[in-house]
Amino acid sequence: PTEPTYDAIFSPPLLSYESRDNVVALHTPREVRGRSLVLQGHVDVVPEGAADMWASPPYVAVIRDGRIFGRGAGDMKGGIACYLQAFAALRLAGLQPAAPVQMHAVIEEECTGNGAAACLLALPRCDGAIIPEPGPGFDALYTAQVGVVWAWVTVSGRPAHVRDMQAGLNAIEGAQIVAAAFKDYEARQNAAERIHPAFRGVNHPVNVNLGTIEGGEWNSSVATRCRIGLRVGVMMGYTAAETRRDIEALVAEAARHERLRGARVQLEFKGFMADPCVFDLESDIIRLARRAYADATGGALRDYPATGLTDGRHFLTRGTPTAVFGPDAQDIHGIDESVGVESIHGCTRAIALAMAEWCGLETATGDSVG
Repeated sequence: PTEPTYDAIFSPPLLSYESRDNVVALHTPREVRGRSLVLQGHVDVVPEGAADMWASPPYVAVIRDGRIFGRGAGDMKGGIACYLQAFAALRLAGLQPAAPVQMHAVIEEECTGNGAAACLLALPRCDGAIIPEPGPGFDALYTAQVGVVWAWVTVSGRPAHVRDMQAGLNAIEGAQIVAAAFKDYEARQNAAERIHPAFRGVNHPVNVNLGTIEGGEWNSSVATRCRIGLRVGVMMGYTAAETRRDIEALVAEAARHERLRGARVQLEFKGFMADPCVFDLESDIIRLARRAYADATGGALRDYPATGLTDGRHFLTRGTPTAVFGPDAQDIHGIDESVGVESIHGCTRAIALAMAEWCGLETATGDSVG
């Protein structure tokens, strides 16, 4: 196995970064009296899937039954709206944070996390961070999250006319053998003894998804080549690097299958190479998030050990206490994605209260944000 050569905080990129920028707003107080804060969210979204299956156009925000529908409404334009309006609410009240505040709108949370990583390397470290990622149908506080590795496998077979199928080697069928090996790995990783205590009680926390497949040329030709893209979850207690080595081993083993004799099987890693993490529930920022949400809404954030991931891991790597909590979203990455309007209101008020207590307040000026 070969060790990855990229910087530990970055994942192998999928695309060029030319003309694809993060947007950052910086607030500077007249006098620093409180603790500095990052408010962060991602602006990228996943594809809409089958647009004809949506009840309304996926890229048009539609309010229906107390919810905003559209791709990215929950994941996570709603969260960005929460922190922007929280800051604006303080200004409308004639106040502003008495500590530096960074507002990050970043790219690539959905495939690498490199947008968040770039901001953290370019900007001063803050005393705390709030990321209003959505909850799964309820207002949630993230307690832990899995890591993720993206892998791509290309099987090159031997084309033939369908009348001579036995002389050929079907790359699509070969890719199915490789995909089955990944599902066997998934089953092993979900064995009870492998599950970290932070995920106990979560059904099937380590997921392997066959997300894309491209292959074949003609219905009457034995397929020459097939490429599959997979997302592999990483349980707390394991690392992305260890998972990469596991994937290298399982693909090498699958390539020795008798039905793949004579095929070429190539493995590459592009996209997520992300470690799992557990958030410190006793940290000041998380205690404050719980208290501010209760004061703002009269309710309580529900703990959520996430079987997906957020950019929160990057802040923990840099030693920044982080609270990931956000509004009620439904069907993210699916059809008819939505976020609750009242949930956005509640999380906005909670972030405003948390920012006021964390940073302190001073009388607003006209040019504090650049």
